[in-house]
Amino acid sequence: MDDRMYDFVVVGAGPAGSHFAHKSAELGNEIIVLEGGKIGAPLSCSGHVSLDLWEYISDKNKSKLIQNEIFGARFHVKGVDGKAHTFYKNEPISNVIDRIELDRCLAKMAIDSGVEIKERHTVIGVKELKEKVVVKVRGPSGKEELDTKMVVGCDGPNSRVRRSLKLQEPKELLHGILGFDSTVDFGNFVDVYLNVPRFFSWRIPRGNAGVEYGIAGGADIDIIGEFEKLIDSQSVQIENRCSGMIPIGPPTSVSTKRGFLIGDAAGQTKPFTGGGIVYGLIASECAANVVNSDRTETIGIYEQNWRKRIGREIEMGKWIRKGYSLPQTVQSMGLRFFSGEIGVHMDRPTSLFSREQFEVMKSSRKVK
Repeated sequence: MDDRMYDFVVVGAGPAGSHFAHKSAELGNEIIVLEGGKIGAPLSCSGHVSLDLWEYISDKNKSKLIQNEIFGARFHVKGVDGKAHTFYKNEPISNVIDRIELDRCLAKMAIDSGVEIKERHTVIGVKELKEKVVVKVRGPSGKEELDTKMVVGCDGPNSRVRRSLKLQEPKELLHGILGFDSTVDFGNFVDVYLNVPRFFSWRIPRGNAGVEYGIAGGADIDIIGEFEKLIDSQSVQIENRCSGMIPIGPPTSVSTKRGFLIGDAAGQTKPFTGGGIVYGLIASECAANVVNSDRTETIGIYEQNWRKRIGREIEMGKWIRKGYSLPQTVQSMGLRFFSGEIGVHMDRPTSLFSREQFEVMKSSRKVK
């Protein structure tokens, strides 16, 4: 048994876990990050992100992460008019990145801040006591226990930390599948197909990395069958594919006295796309800035702060997602009304009602 007392044991070396560890270690905390597999592998989510990502990544890493620039999206409503409804800006609105390399870059930033990261170390249990937390781990050398003042669950949709701390599950889990075609494509638009009940499928050009096709849906959907239909409709050859769960809807509380969740483990994702990279980074910074391992009451401040930062966006995202279940003719009418140049931010659905969006809609020509 390791006889050290860590300030934080972080479970999961994804973006949220590594960024929290990096920022918290800069404040002088002793931190270890436990990753069940290899950092960045296996790939289980898309790499289409808003430009806000670059607030959290050093400039030297930016060039090796970017695969393509995106200026807008084309929305397709099945069986209505066969016409795509285009939304765009006259400048990049988002980037496509190397998702695996993102994890590695953030982990390297954490290590450079003094964080210890152990790969192939699976957390098999968490026991919260009055004065500490005991984290049970299985690694290449066998089982061990780590003592920590606080535990941080950044271990994804099926979080073992969440279950061990008896915290509520996210309100919904979607099943997502990604597949990749090797065709080089530097197109500047993503395609969104409203062909899955309560969600959608997509096509993302990734430059030299090829084209990503993906789909997500609830447990009542034959998502594998629907993915095959998508691939057949595009007449492409998929060289590899991967899958994962997408949590939607954070629970009422994501913390206990000595433990808290960040990222997918906390359901901190966009309900209308399932994306969670930037939301997880925002929440991890909220936590690193205020949680003091010697003051358990500071976890409550984290709960307040992350909800102030992204809580309204998540709530608004739920309403946008309701549009996926509207009759197809209504979907088409709504898309026609909003299509054309936009002033919205892809991570901030509240910007749909911003001054910038209203000004753009008033002055721009709509793409019909």
